[in-house]
Amino acid sequence: MVDLFKPRRRLEAENLFLRHQLSIALRRAPPRLRLRGSDRALLVWMTRLWPNLLGAAKVVQPETILRWHRAGFTAFWRWKSRKRAGRPKIDRGLRDLIRRMSRENSEWGASRIHGELLMLGFEVAQLGFEVAQSTVSKYMVRDGSPSQSWKTFFRNHAQAIAAIDLFVVPTLTFERLFAFLVLGHGRRQLLWFEVTRHPTAEWLARQITEAFPWASAPAYLVRDNDRAYGHVFMSRVRAMGIRDRPISPGSPWQNAYVERLIGTVRRECLDRMLIFGEAHLRQILSCYAAYYNEVRTHLALGKDAPLGRAVQRTGAIVAIPILSGLHHHYVRI
Repeated sequence: MVDLFKPRRRLEAENLFLRHQLSIALRRAPPRLRLRGSDRALLVWMTRLWPNLLGAAKVVQPETILRWHRAGFTAFWRWKSRKRAGRPKIDRGLRDLIRRMSRENSEWGASRIHGELLMLGFEVAQLGFEVAQSTVSKYMVRDGSPSQSWKTFFRNHAQAIAAIDLFVVPTLTFERLFAFLVLGHGRRQLLWFEVTRHPTAEWLARQITEAFPWASAPAYLVRDNDRAYGHVFMSRVRAMGIRDRPISPGSPWQNAYVERLIGTVRRECLDRMLIFGEAHLRQILSCYAAYYNEVRTHLALGKDAPLGRAVQRTGAIVAIPILSGLHHHYVRI
């Protein structure tokens, strides 16, 4: 602002002096100067206000300043007229659901997953736009050729497998009782139990008949190589259409599910009480079997019971004692 009040001759002298200094600087300058973006913007702005300054440009050519101006004009209007149309981005929850469906159902394509989403209500009324099949295809998980997991493969066959085993229970008078258990692999359900002092092949064959009516016999029966499973037992199993699959000698881990059940029965029940006799053991196992199948949650079943247990959300919580308070069943009333 002070320069506006300087005499004209002094301004001309200063301009001449500055031009001469600039000429000296340009003699030693590199062939191509590196200008910042702010330098270019300032030069373009000044030449726009005073077009006559183009003739006084020394650092760059006038055509360069004009090219910068045109490039800035193009960039400005490209930004101002950018397209805002198209589908809005879907939320993270829906993207995760698409990836989950894709992982859990490796045989499904985008069309099948898209149909499931429409059946779940992901449409105009909920999101403000319809989820397109191309959107589903964009967020699907692709990890090679589609194939089911080993867990899925085993679970699809677990319903057709049952396991049996015997274990010894000592009584108060040092007698030995034999408890016979039948476990279904599908839901880890305790299908049958019985108690005897002398487990013969005939008695075991009768227990298989009681445990599996003709219409519900499993396809495979896993057992150990106990000599109690004699010819009569194996003939009865074959007559029922069940394939007998004894485990390898000395390999109890091959019948792991029923071995785990026996350990659970011992830890949670029989190791905490004295057994008076056969009738008493049958009564205890009957009470525990009902608790095991209907109440007790299992990690392998997603914290559910083998026979299914409904989730209760309202009401006061009441504890129902099981086995005289050894365990409790908590319900809402």
